Amino acid sequence: MFSKTSLLLSSILLFQFATQCKTQSTTSISGNVTMQEGWKPVLYLLQPPGFKDIGVSYTGLVVDSTVIDEAGNFQFNLNQQLPADETLLFVCIQKNGSKFKNQLLDENPLLANYMPIIVKNGEAIQFSSVAGSFQAAFQFKNPSASNQSLFNLKEIRLAGFQQHIAPLATQAHDESALLQEDEARKQFKVPLVHFADTVSEFLPAIVAVRWVNPDTDYEREPELLVQQCEKWKNAQHPYQAQLCALANREQLPVLLGDPIPNEWMPMVQGDSVRLNDLLGTKLTILDIWASWCAPCRKENREVLAPVWAEYREKGLNIVGYSIDSSPGAWKAAITKDGAGWAHASHLTGDATPFMEVLRISTIPANFLLDKDGKVVAKNLHGEALKNFVDAWLKTH
Repeated sequence: MFSKTSLLLSSILLFQFATQCKTQSTTSISGNVTMQEGWKPVLYLLQPPGFKDIGVSYTGLVVDSTVIDEAGNFQFNLNQQLPADETLLFVCIQKNGSKFKNQLLDENPLLANYMPIIVKNGEAIQFSSVAGSFQAAFQFKNPSASNQSLFNLKEIRLAGFQQHIAPLATQAHDESALLQEDEARKQFKVPLVHFADTVSEFLPAIVAVRWVNPDTDYEREPELLVQQCEKWKNAQHPYQAQLCALANREQLPVLLGDPIPNEWMPMVQGDSVRLNDLLGTKLTILDIWASWCAPCRKENREVLAPVWAEYREKGLNIVGYSIDSSPGAWKAAITKDGAGWAHASHLTGDATPFMEVLRISTIPANFLLDKDGKVVAKNLHGEALKNFVDAWLKTH
């Protein structure tokens, strides 16, 4: 027979066991994948070890794998405790013959072979997809708020790709196409940036930031890093510290709202002038170009020259800074393009001190400056540049 003490001890032990089982409960991921010819019937779970590894091929750590049965069903059972309240993982499928478990096919989101998911300890996640269009066809069943946000993000990305990037495949690759491609990629990123700015969950925002710039240089989007670092400054996650390390303003290109560095500009006439002494009374376009840059030359002839002719008596100035190394080529391009505005260059090619001060490496580039030299817009081209100049000069 059991004494009252024994019964009480047994109850305590049962409670402790139940609590322990709850703490160590299995995290499951299950569902169905419609298989297609050419794909392995295996799913892999990958974990990006750092912020820069999110969405990058071959860097994810393989957490687990599972076989897809003949009916397309699968299940992961993660018995180990996950390291955080929410963990970002990638579910990935590979083609037959692939030597790698962590290869991400991501040039075309319509054909991407992976999907980010957010997993919590003890949570059951269900989804369905199709092997050959894994990300595009991916559907959660009763997702958490974070996973619903991830689903919304991938839908935004797919729609942007179809609208802006996919049509580029049918265009000719000439100087006009290069400018159009740059503008298309900029427009493709706009809703991703908006998503990152407005979403209330940390990990979906981080995935959006990485999808904006998989190369992680963020030369064209430095403001995004600064804004996201500030937004998530209290997030308790290793990715937050890594994001903010990249958001160091002293290492990023000159930001919107910053004063342009007041550098000495070696002018085409042979003298040197401080940049602030070249500012227009209302607006200045600081254009970074080179004689060998086809899109730059097209912008000179078809955008800057007409804008200069129309607005130079209305408070606009243009300052062209070239990264040429040949004075002859530089001066010939100015003449041929009818570029009658102010021009400067150190004539040191890519290794120019002014580019180092601006902390940029890609051309064509531009900074639009107000009368005090503050950056009010960046990297506007074509009609977007014309419209901005017109609107600014009418309202200032």
